[in-house]
Amino acid sequence: MQAIILTIFTFFSTLLGGLFAVKFKDKLHLIMGFTAGVLLGVVSFDIFPEIINQIKENHFSSTEVMIALVIGFLLFHVLEKFLVIHHLHEGDYADHRHPQVGILSALALAGHSFMDGVGIGLGFQVNPAVGLLVAIAVISHDFTDGMNTVALMLINNNTPRKSKMFLVLDAVTPVLGALSTLFFKVSSHFLVLYLGFFAGFLLYIGASDILPEAHSKQSSAKLIGLTVLGVVFIFLITRFI
Repeated sequence: MQAIILTIFTFFSTLLGGLFAVKFKDKLHLIMGFTAGVLLGVVSFDIFPEIINQIKENHFSSTEVMIALVIGFLLFHVLEKFLVIHHLHEGDYADHRHPQVGILSALALAGHSFMDGVGIGLGFQVNPAVGLLVAIAVISHDFTDGMNTVALMLINNNTPRKSKMFLVLDAVTPVLGALSTLFFKVSSHFLVLYLGFFAGFLLYIGASDILPEAHSKQSSAKLIGLTVLGVVFIFLITRFI
């Protein structure tokens, strides 16, 4: 029950982040710059260290994890380029936006949020202290998860109403993830492969979608600074929270 109660805080944290992005959608390029830094920070200072620890402790194959990362990167690339983008002449492509890409990205982030809830639940299966630490980390970065979900929807020409619908989905999934851990346990091997896969996905949307979109109109020192700030923000959270 402690895990379920704490995931309710992740619900509100995600909602607040998403509503922030909706309110300041006229400054979306700045939010996107910050978001790109957040994703890079999550991969570098949260996911990769956990992968390394799991490999050392359980003697897993690092090659398998990197294969999972490449699959995560390429799978989203293939889905984006061949399944959701309709055929266009190259000359018409630059300024075109695709709502399906935003929906696909938002669904993938909702899947990540579900696994955040799973992480909290599994942490409490170890002991309450571990569960509490995991929950604090998840609550802290779910604000930016909400921002990411809304931003990815809006930059791909989805309506604010639809963006809010997917924001609610993203906010609910951690609670569902925590509930699911009442019925199963996952192996460490599966967990580390999932982490590699999701790292690949985050690297793709950060480098291929979010960062180019942030700079599509105009680059500035402020925008670059916000990207750096996003990285530093996650670094501080992972080190001190």
